[in-house]
Amino acid sequence: MTANVAVETTPEIPLWNDPSHPVSARVDALIGAMTLQEKIAQLYGVWVGASADGGEVAPHQHDMEEAVELDELLPSGLGQLTRPFGTAPVDPALGALSLLRTQTRITSANRFGIPAVAHEECLAGFAAWGATAYPVPLSWGATFDPDVIRRMAAAIGRDMRSVGVHQGLAPVLDVVRDARWGRVEETIGEDPYLVGTIGTAYVQGLESAGIVATLKHFVGYSASRAGRNLAPSSVGPRERADVLLPPFEMAVHEGGARSVMHAYTDIDGVPSAADESLLTGLLRDTWGFDGTVVADYFGIAFLKTLHGVAGDFADAAGAALKAGVDIELPTVKTFGAPLLEAVAEGRVPESLIDRALRRVLTQKAELGLLDRDWSPVPPVFDGADLDDPDALRGKVDLDGPENRDLAREIAEKAVVLLSNDGTLPLDRPRRIALVGPNATEPSAVLGCYSFPQHVGVKYPDIPVGIELPDLRESLTAEFPDAEITVVRGTGVDDGDLSGIAEAVDTARDADIVVVALGDRAGLFGRGTSGEGCDAESLSLPGAQQQLLDALLDSGTPVVTVLLAGRPYALGRAVSEAAAIVQSFFPGVAGTRAIAGVLSGRTAPSGRLPVSVPRTPGSQPTTYLGARLAQASEVSNLDPTPAFGFGHGLTYTTFAWSDLTVDAEEAATDGEFTASLTVRNAGERAGTEVVQLYLHDPVASVVQPVQRLVGYARLNLEPGEERRVRVTVPADVASFTGRDGRRIVEPGELELRLAASSTDTRLTATVTLTGPVREVDHTRRFHAEFSVE
Repeated sequence: MTANVAVETTPEIPLWNDPSHPVSARVDALIGAMTLQEKIAQLYGVWVGASADGGEVAPHQHDMEEAVELDELLPSGLGQLTRPFGTAPVDPALGALSLLRTQTRITSANRFGIPAVAHEECLAGFAAWGATAYPVPLSWGATFDPDVIRRMAAAIGRDMRSVGVHQGLAPVLDVVRDARWGRVEETIGEDPYLVGTIGTAYVQGLESAGIVATLKHFVGYSASRAGRNLAPSSVGPRERADVLLPPFEMAVHEGGARSVMHAYTDIDGVPSAADESLLTGLLRDTWGFDGTVVADYFGIAFLKTLHGVAGDFADAAGAALKAGVDIELPTVKTFGAPLLEAVAEGRVPESLIDRALRRVLTQKAELGLLDRDWSPVPPVFDGADLDDPDALRGKVDLDGPENRDLAREIAEKAVVLLSNDGTLPLDRPRRIALVGPNATEPSAVLGCYSFPQHVGVKYPDIPVGIELPDLRESLTAEFPDAEITVVRGTGVDDGDLSGIAEAVDTARDADIVVVALGDRAGLFGRGTSGEGCDAESLSLPGAQQQLLDALLDSGTPVVTVLLAGRPYALGRAVSEAAAIVQSFFPGVAGTRAIAGVLSGRTAPSGRLPVSVPRTPGSQPTTYLGARLAQASEVSNLDPTPAFGFGHGLTYTTFAWSDLTVDAEEAATDGEFTASLTVRNAGERAGTEVVQLYLHDPVASVVQPVQRLVGYARLNLEPGEERRVRVTVPADVASFTGRDGRRIVEPGELELRLAASSTDTRLTATVTLTGPVREVDHTRRFHAEFSVE
């Protein structure tokens, strides 16, 4: 078999297979020809694993599902294949061959020849063995650079598309509300505008490669009580509308996302999977979304087993369909026999199935999967001989030089220098004490949804599949003349104090201490960060704070390096460490990026996407607090962060000056234009991130003290200055009023041009005039920056 086999055609082409006809006509004709069982078969997936020798996939057995018999299912068709690459370590060429052969089996088994949509996780890169592990989304946020994230997503999408994948389950658009939540590493940050702009860029990149982007988790998942995974969410309608929903609005309206995944959680007693007002009323009827809504894994069954709003799986299926869920993932449980029986009994109208089916088939048609000449052979096999699987092994590279260069660029832009007393950059130190649990751990750069941490840990005898230099290796390469002594000190979370004395002795004999602290990513309690790895407080895990404090007492300058999935309170280090360098699971090039910042080869330019707390018990809190959320004399708890949202130092200084505003008044449907000059006043090139925050001193409902409405990165040489112009539409001042409508109110506003949420440099007071104005999802989302 070769990749360029000609496809035989006949004069009689069914309407649904003919791309010369409108998609709607093709879909209608196909629906009209299908039996009820064939219709339902397009609405569920089956969880599979690719064959290591290139054979057909095998059903994946999960402890939350019953065994699936493909021979029984396939004659009716199959809607989706769940994670054929992301279930077990398989050479990507043989995985692609396995998927090809499986798609051939699927199309041969059903009478319409419809293939399945293959979906994969792609939260920090294509979650397949041997694929590049990029920095996690929290690092995307730290870049404040949508363009580089757009390019990364396009690269991820090209890799997925090349091996036959159609849909990616990313990005996560949940806004951080409590940093104790284990999935903080999967988010982009604590500000909805940052999450929206970076997330939308990711969607645009993925979709540009022909991959269906899936927005998740819609909505409220990150607002769970006490930061516990899959816990109740206490969210009012205004918090939902003004904090949690805007990133999704942006990604639908500006990003062109073609799929949305419902959240597990309920809001005010209504689970997202059964919320018709959310999934149909808001998403489709108001926002105009016309793609597919997919279930979070097992989420429809949870309507019965966890939420108790369905008496059986048939009721759960009917409730989800009515709400607007189109596809059950990861495997068939409620949309199979229970749904078939429910329709036969009249409990679920067939019209709901037809509605979901129309969306599913429309998307398949747009992907070319209904075309008569569709081929299961993916682009990576163009011209290849497919009859010799062993010859294909190692021929598909999902971690090539271009990917790694892009991963390095993002990692470098995402490193945040929190503090520095002048010790950094290091000036050719002779003796370095490298201490801490993440000093020699290659996986310390990986998040929970990277393939090695998500799947590979189950296969310890199989190589990790990608190059992961640890911090010791990267420091050795960065400082070849230095003597580097490595001491573990303590584990990530074992609480072991026995190695601290040796660490202190080593520190005393060194010129500088680099202590590598942070997290270990894992799933469901197997790590300190990741899905189901929630934290009781924001203290460093285990005995890491004790180690850090002991090193601070050693008398040797201490550079604290964090490889983590969330921000942590750092105690004395905030004021006593020589420097603090924060990275959020920075991916394959992460330790080299950190080493480059320590040496000065790379100028730090990252900014915090989440605040770093001063005390470990101050949660839940974010910088988006109203006045009552600030420190006060009536509470002994001070939520003031050690380092605020947007904070990040450089190796130079910037002077901001000459703020002008074209007009201090504008109508509620108008705009303001402000300009300022930013000059690199230091002796090194550097990057400044100009951030615009809006302060509304008097509003009809309580507002956060300030919120981000725009930002721009400026790269300036020593002595260079640029004039920055920002246009601020009145729309960005909108909020949800007392009656639930989004409005722009007249009144005074402050435009705060700042280096962070805690470092305002220039302020302009402006006034909106005229009547209260209602806006909707078509409003202008951005303050637009231009640089002269």
